[in-house]
Amino acid sequence: MAATKVYKDAESALEGVKDGMTILVGGFGLCGIPENLITALRDTGAKNLTCVSNNAGVDDFGLGLLLHTRQIKKMVSSYVGENKTFEKQYLSKELELEFAPQGTLAERLRAGGAGIPAFYTPTGVGTLVAEGKEIREFNGRPYVLEKGITGDFALVKAWKGDKFGNLIFRKTARNFNPMIATAGKITVVEVEELVEVGELEPDQIHTPGVYVQRIIQGPSYEKRIEQRTTR
Repeated sequence: MAATKVYKDAESALEGVKDGMTILVGGFGLCGIPENLITALRDTGAKNLTCVSNNAGVDDFGLGLLLHTRQIKKMVSSYVGENKTFEKQYLSKELELEFAPQGTLAERLRAGGAGIPAFYTPTGVGTLVAEGKEIREFNGRPYVLEKGITGDFALVKAWKGDKFGNLIFRKTARNFNPMIATAGKITVVEVEELVEVGELEPDQIHTPGVYVQRIIQGPSYEKRIEQRTTR
């Protein structure tokens, strides 16, 4: 294990990212996404990536940045969202897309992080997402076999973290980020506030630092709103 998990910036924390890797990206919509790490991932120039994320952001933010540069070969996602580039590349067959129901996607990531290779779920039975997959009946009800997901790198955003990688998520950012933090061979975290080991209340920690290999304090956050509705 490295002497320290704390890296000076997002660029150095992504050392080792290569073409063709599978990258897991946390967040829910535009909330709680690792926006500094995503920008740094774009700047690596790595191509033919498979990205697993709840969605692909918008055209000029989040994973939309990597779609714009055509660095993503395949998305595993539950939602196209407001991203026109995503839609255009998918319809023109430039982008491979594996849709997964939102709860199934979350469970596939949790299972991957827990070392569970596959599980059965009733969600999706009889629909396109179950095509080509094993169907088995339990107690008179059909279930589809879904595979756990792991990645070469997992990019995570947390509210607070200490220098060992213990993490606290805030509100919507607690969607997907905790599961993704456990499912990467190398988990890289950006936090709004980095503190010394021992400063976090143990009962408040959502992800133990044993899952985290690298951590940075993000220099800036936009915290965009995907759709703002006013009266």
